[in-house]
Amino acid sequence: MDNNDQNKVFDFNKKPKQTKKNIDIDWKKYRKAGIISFLLIFLLIIALLNVFIVKEGEYRVIRQFGEVVNIIEEPGLHAKIPFVQSVTTLPKYQMTYDVSEAEINTMDKKRIIIDNYAVWRITEPINMISNAGTMVNAESRMEEYIYSVVRSELGRLNYDEIINDENSSRGSLNDRVTERVNELLEQEQFGIEVVDVRMKQTNLPEANEESVYTRMISERQSTAQEYLSMGDANKNRIEANTDREVRELLAKANAEADVIRAEGEAEAARIYNEAFSKDPEFYELFRTLESYKTTVNDETMIILPSDSPYASLLQGITE
Repeated sequence: MDNNDQNKVFDFNKKPKQTKKNIDIDWKKYRKAGIISFLLIFLLIIALLNVFIVKEGEYRVIRQFGEVVNIIEEPGLHAKIPFVQSVTTLPKYQMTYDVSEAEINTMDKKRIIIDNYAVWRITEPINMISNAGTMVNAESRMEEYIYSVVRSELGRLNYDEIINDENSSRGSLNDRVTERVNELLEQEQFGIEVVDVRMKQTNLPEANEESVYTRMISERQSTAQEYLSMGDANKNRIEANTDREVRELLAKANAEADVIRAEGEAEAARIYNEAFSKDPEFYELFRTLESYKTTVNDETMIILPSDSPYASLLQGITE
């Protein structure tokens, strides 16, 4: 192969040279596509970050530069203005709050420790945010009102009326406390509602526990003895009524038996009279033999004349 042929082969395998103008056009095209993709991704991220979902049982609070501009209650998909608005959440469902224990005085000047809990919910989020600020502040004010009302209501009751289940007024007390607390919250426009206030337990100061427990035991024993006495009285009354009914039944049965017995004896006498009237001599003999049953026994001594028919019969003389 000569030099010309080798040059031809080398030229065939060698790539064609690109000009600087073509390279610049390709980079501009790629850069433009990259910028567009970046902008699309950025816009998508911004859209996703500013779209939110409102669930059941929650309020969504829309704030713009710190000010509340909207409250969304209905569930669904919503959007906010990017970089301008922010979203916070408040619960819409009922919540339970454990009220701190407190020591109060009853009407008869006794000390008692009460432990309550409250079921509450947010009804007006704007008022709650404006007047209470946060849920913690709202619960704190609610607790103050509950303590004040409970102390006032229990201060009208005696100690025994609170701790004694039979004489307790706690059922209506819970309703009165709930109603009064809601009135106070409504006056202050805190935007919350107390659904129910309940007393979990009542405790005694340690200094009073022993004497109170002793008195409670004595009262329970007295009540138990009263129940036992009532039971014994009922038992005696039931037994007396049963005995009287038994005696009445027996007397009635004996009377009916006497009547039946008399009727039977009368019927037997009639039958005897009819039978004996047919043969008077046999009847006389029968009556004589019947008399022997009552007059003659192992110790009986009979003295009869020899010509007595009775003696003749005993001697076997029949003629």
